[in-house]
Amino acid sequence: MPEQKPQKKPASSLGRRARHYFGNLLIVGIIRLALALPYRLRVRFVGALVQHVLGPLAGYRGRALANLKHVWPEMPQPRRAEIATRCLNNLGRSFIENYSSQDFPARMAEATPRGPGMAALQEAREAGRPVILVTGHFGNYEAVRASLVARGYDIGGLYREMKNPYFNAHYVKTLEAFGGPVFPQGRRGTAGFVRHLKQGGRLVLLFDQHVIRAPILDFIGKPARTAISAAELALRYDALLIPFYGIRQEDGVSFDVVIEAPVPHSDPLTMTQALNDSLTARVEENPEQWFWVHRRWRPHET
Repeated sequence: MPEQKPQKKPASSLGRRARHYFGNLLIVGIIRLALALPYRLRVRFVGALVQHVLGPLAGYRGRALANLKHVWPEMPQPRRAEIATRCLNNLGRSFIENYSSQDFPARMAEATPRGPGMAALQEAREAGRPVILVTGHFGNYEAVRASLVARGYDIGGLYREMKNPYFNAHYVKTLEAFGGPVFPQGRRGTAGFVRHLKQGGRLVLLFDQHVIRAPILDFIGKPARTAISAAELALRYDALLIPFYGIRQEDGVSFDVVIEAPVPHSDPLTMTQALNDSLTARVEENPEQWFWVHRRWRPHET
């Protein structure tokens, strides 16, 4: 029989792999450079880099402006531009904070969580009742997890795997560094997530990204497909459903850690709309702290 030649990988696959590889090299280079700087300078540097260079090049600024116009068409254009600018800065700051696996948790250990949800969280821990802590891409959501972990709470999370596998490998390590197990979205990850919850664990979910075929609910006054899985899990396993926020302060490096009252159990749609309403209030109060760079509204799918 003639010798079979090994099949070549499609050029598109090889090209994508090369883009991912070199893209990750750039990201790692920025991270290493930033981590060599003192903490405050590091956070300012990456915030400015994303604001002025990386964000516009990636198309994030244009997407943020489009989302802002969709939600607040009556808002003056200069104000929308200001929000988009500060959004990119917050995005960059949050990114490098989450890679500061020693400095950031140490700083957040000094931040005292407040709000009616803290008492409920403490009672749930004493009773062994599971808790689902829910937030959006706002401020720096990892600030809250770091603050609570410093106070003895073991808090896991469910994350969406990055398209770039090279970047995803070290991204997951940053999530694990804050304490508590993390699980990838998908069948395998969800199984571990549910097992942790059934054992009375505490887990974090972010619910504010577009999900295909999810129910359409109101978010900042516009219809948006919204995952109801957090509410469904809370009902199924009798878990508390608690909204939380890490709100960046004027100095740019400290946070107000807010744990809101648990959402009453009713039905998944009502509970998820309550989560949307909670996040909407935070966005309206501090619009520059929400990640306007996501494709949150997709009218052609509604």
